[in-house]
Amino acid sequence: MSAPLIGGSPARLCGSAYLESCFPANERKKMIPLALMFFCILFNYTILRNTKDVLIVTAPGSGAETIPFLKTYVLLPGTMLFFALYTKLCSVYSQGRIIMSVTTVFLAFFALFAYVMYPMKDYLHPNETCDWLLTFLPNSFVGPIAMFRVWTFSLFYLMAELWGSVVLSLFFWGFANQVTAVREAKKYYPLFGMFANVALVLSGWFVTFVSNMREGLAEDVDAWGVSIKILTAGCLVSGAGLLASFGYLQAYVVNDPNLVDQTQTKKAAKKSKLGVMESIRYLAASPYILHLGVLVIGYGMAINLIEVTWKSRLKMAYPDSNSYSAFMGQYSSMTGVATIFMMLLGQRFLALIGWRFTALATPCVCLATGICFFTLIIMPDLWAPVALMLDTTPLMLSVYVGTAQNVGTKSVKYGMFDPTKEMAYIPLDPEQKTKGKAAIDVIASRAGKSGGSFIQQIFIIVLGSLSASAPLIGICLLFITVAWIRSVNCLAVEFAAKQKEESEKDKGGIELRA
Repeated sequence: MSAPLIGGSPARLCGSAYLESCFPANERKKMIPLALMFFCILFNYTILRNTKDVLIVTAPGSGAETIPFLKTYVLLPGTMLFFALYTKLCSVYSQGRIIMSVTTVFLAFFALFAYVMYPMKDYLHPNETCDWLLTFLPNSFVGPIAMFRVWTFSLFYLMAELWGSVVLSLFFWGFANQVTAVREAKKYYPLFGMFANVALVLSGWFVTFVSNMREGLAEDVDAWGVSIKILTAGCLVSGAGLLASFGYLQAYVVNDPNLVDQTQTKKAAKKSKLGVMESIRYLAASPYILHLGVLVIGYGMAINLIEVTWKSRLKMAYPDSNSYSAFMGQYSSMTGVATIFMMLLGQRFLALIGWRFTALATPCVCLATGICFFTLIIMPDLWAPVALMLDTTPLMLSVYVGTAQNVGTKSVKYGMFDPTKEMAYIPLDPEQKTKGKAAIDVIASRAGKSGGSFIQQIFIIVLGSLSASAPLIGICLLFITVAWIRSVNCLAVEFAAKQKEESEKDKGGIELRA
């Protein structure tokens, strides 16, 4: 009889050996804290993103019409001001100190807003001055005046948006790329993506749970104020986990040569920085890069045009702040679940039907659902039989269709648009990859985010409201998505040609060596 195995069965030992080979202890020491950082950042971002929309859309004297003006006149200059400050900080302090300090400032602001600024909003907001301005200005100026009227909410909107672009994009991914080897990134970054969507689902559930707590409160209690405090407390706990994970990495991982390539942590990465005019010239000089830029601009403008109009309908259906917030929490959870599914589906699409049709999925979904959404607003009688059959009102039907549009477009974007866009950079030479991405980051990304808001601003000022602007916004969406689809088709031809060229080069190199 054989001797008993110490520690378990052979299958169990084989399983442990398999896990150890796939996820070595030294990698786990680094990747688990990174994954926790990513989870905490995304958990907070979902809460902050939903809260900022509720504050602006449901505030007295404000509405969804305020959002396009905020994105142009608050978010854009605020972002530029931060990055100018960040550049100066980088010349004085270490990366670790900047991340810890700036993240702490963000969390301190959110605490200050929830526990001091929001309770004092009636004293801080210049309602009388804004009411006086509206006595001689047309109603179409309600949006820009609302930015000033609820200036503390506008500041919260800016800080919530910066959390995503600064703490997530700049800090986390910059740090992760610095301490992670390529072989590790290929294995763990896709898992980070799945982990992020779990955070989206859980934070959406948390927002819905907190928003529904209002039912147990007394009538004279500001239910939305209580919700903000609880949601912010959740952000602070998650933020503490984020700082603790980063502190652990700084203390036990960053300076360990067995875990991190020390040459990457001690020298600044060289990046190609293009000015605005240089970026425009670079985009115009390369049709391939230009088509990539149109893809980014098209998505940014299209989703902005639909999302703001949808939020105006959402306010009509859910005028109460907590009801609006609860719905947005459900929306975030639905987006997370749908994105997980689309990420798995996107891999199959790329393998079975190729780059072109996978890249076309996002604009096609956006266009088809956008047409349904805008016809509901422009021609509600056309959809009245459908609303009657579903036992709902045309307003609620437009909310449901708008929700399906946003969930569908964003999940397809994460699962199919982003992977195909990044794949399109692969056949480019190193200079094109670097300068092309820099040009798109400088021009295309900003144009996509600001372009849709600028179009809406013009229509709101001229026509007076988002509802009156819906027909023209729908026409703009049609032209934008058609241009987007055209660029995908053009880029697919060039992408295939570049792949063929690379394949021939590789084949020639093999023959030459033979």
